[in-house]
Amino acid sequence: MRTDTKFRIAAVVAASAVSVPAVTASPSLHATVLSAPLAGNRTMAAELRAGAHWRLVQSHAKLLRRLARASGEPMDPHAIPHARRWTNDRLRRSNIRLRRILKSGVFAPAVTIPAVLSSIANCESHGNPTAIGGGGAYRGKYQFSYSAWASVGGKGDPAAAPEAEQDRRAAMLLARSGTSPWPVCGG
Repeated sequence: MRTDTKFRIAAVVAASAVSVPAVTASPSLHATVLSAPLAGNRTMAAELRAGAHWRLVQSHAKLLRRLARASGEPMDPHAIPHARRWTNDRLRRSNIRLRRILKSGVFAPAVTIPAVLSSIANCESHGNPTAIGGGGAYRGKYQFSYSAWASVGGKGDPAAAPEAEQDRRAAMLLARSGTSPWPVCGG
């Protein structure tokens, strides 16, 4: 056996001799001495899970704050205490979903809908954000044409966009062009 290996073995034996409590002749005292340091303590696996859980909760809180700041909406004060009771898997899934929302940028802030836009939406589609009319040429709550939708920064199908985004884009179109994009319902 090599000399450095002998020294390592000797160091391990010496360290374990120091950390193990002395055994006495009394069986009841022996059981107390050996079980007392372990009573009520978590296992190493439980400690690791608790640390991972805490990191996931912190990440979740940070993502919720970023989303609230970006959307201009106040953060729900009960969201974080509820998340503390979630499992690690649920927290991971929620964090992935929040990251996707933040990355997509489609969390549009709440828009106050002017009365004229409410009446246009009721006239055009009865307020249905998935409505399709004019043989497919006009789509969504405000019956956007694809060109009108793209002119205010919309991407894709207006009828597939979230209602809040349709409201925001309709408010932009109303501010820019007035009610002229809606000749029948805007007048």
